[in-house]
Amino acid sequence: MVGLYIGSTHGFSGKNLITLALGKKFKDDGIKTGYMKPVGAVPREIEGKMVDEDAYEALKFLDIKIDDLSSITPVLISQDFMQKAYTGECLLYMQDIKKSYDQLKGDNDLMLIGGSGSYLYTGKYCNLDGMSISRALGSKVILIDRYKQELNYDYLIAAKEILGDDLVGVILNDVPESFMREAKEYITPMLEHRQVNVLGIIPHDSLLKAISVGDLAKELGGRVISMQSKADQVIQNFLIGTMQIENFMAHFHKNKNSAVIVGGDRSDLHLVAMEGNCPCLILTGNIYPNDIVLTRSEVLGIPIIVAREDTFTIAQKMEKILNRTKLREEVKIKQGCQVVNENLDYKSLYQNLGLQEKN
Repeated sequence: MVGLYIGSTHGFSGKNLITLALGKKFKDDGIKTGYMKPVGAVPREIEGKMVDEDAYEALKFLDIKIDDLSSITPVLISQDFMQKAYTGECLLYMQDIKKSYDQLKGDNDLMLIGGSGSYLYTGKYCNLDGMSISRALGSKVILIDRYKQELNYDYLIAAKEILGDDLVGVILNDVPESFMREAKEYITPMLEHRQVNVLGIIPHDSLLKAISVGDLAKELGGRVISMQSKADQVIQNFLIGTMQIENFMAHFHKNKNSAVIVGGDRSDLHLVAMEGNCPCLILTGNIYPNDIVLTRSEVLGIPIIVAREDTFTIAQKMEKILNRTKLREEVKIKQGCQVVNENLDYKSLYQNLGLQEKN
């Protein structure tokens, strides 16, 4: 039995998606696969047990049955946990993680271990960082680096120097088309020269960052005031409407599929955006639109969200939301798994893990 820890260079790098994609592939190939997430930051009560929400969703997607739900996430970040961590009383948590791991691995061929935050740093204050956990469990490691203006190849090289053969490979995630040539022709060979095995480069897919209108309203602290029936429509991008109408129209024609964030008093821009069939209007300043705008919203089937904060603040929130939106919708999970698995070198991964396909 081999353990495989899925870590990353920083938070919100795509660990959950890649864990699901790996798990699906392994199971399809006949590899008996188990799963756990040692440290969870999204507690939720399910069937009378407190579990991490992401871990529970992974169990469902991978169709893994276990007797005790709480064992998949033995450590949950709560107020009680934080107090113990700050006072140095959390040293026994690693024992809980080992106990759950031994319980869950059973007769599996492979145990997937979902990481949290940055592999080298997150949780260091309480000795529950990814490196400490993977070493305690004797697992191999995959690291994910998500493109954010650039790739963090220094981190990957440093991790290789620390982990040696335990680092079976790295995945470069969410790489835009404009950076793909550099990633393939320069960065990958450089990393391979430093003995860092690049398992794959995952291209950017705007659908994976999408969020439904209803969820977006909740995240922004606003509410859908028109066309609630379209609350499940997804938003992939946004445009800020703070300019003169002529300039706005020029930008809007280049970004027609973007939600428009605009002050609630700019009815001229509201109408232009809706006539251009934007997927959603986000009105700021807690200002409600006039009757003409509401009527056109209903006629054209375009939902309107009203948010309390100003346009700049909402735009900042929107950027963060789209960069960290959770995988919940089935269509996004299936699409994501397909994109990941089409771009990973499973032959190399299986070889490094000592696994063979059984189907």
